[in-house]
Amino acid sequence: MDGPSLRARALRHLARRDHSRTELAQKLAPHGTEAEVEAVLDRVAELGLLSDRRFAEAWVRSKAARFGATRLRGELLRRGVDRELVDAALETECLESELDRARAVLRGRFAAPPADAREWARQARFLQTRGFAVDLIRKLLKERPDEPA
Repeated sequence: MDGPSLRARALRHLARRDHSRTELAQKLAPHGTEAEVEAVLDRVAELGLLSDRRFAEAWVRSKAARFGATRLRGELLRRGVDRELVDAALETECLESELDRARAVLRGRFAAPPADAREWARQARFLQTRGFAVDLIRKLLKERPDEPA
């Protein structure tokens, strides 16, 4: 076998950042058989080095200030994290309300509230791509800047 062992590869990936089990399996797949990869994944999980729960919480913590719950949920599901773990991570790590986070994201990108329908649509599209719900976007864009939250 050329290069580092499968276990060394797994440890190297996990040393950089947390990975979901699915992500790490995909990264290791070209370097070993499915049974070998599963054995390595089981072993690093047994040692506490691989945890989908920890990965989901860290992911949400690092991205929640920039993205809405819809996008965070979709990204985690795409990375192979179970829906229950995703929901738990969103509940525990998103301490700010979704509206407050959307307001902060919007104000970070746009200095002024929408002046016309074209600008309103532009700001709404921006928030949608960030994963915020449509009803929340409508509510936020109807706010007056001088009104208290």
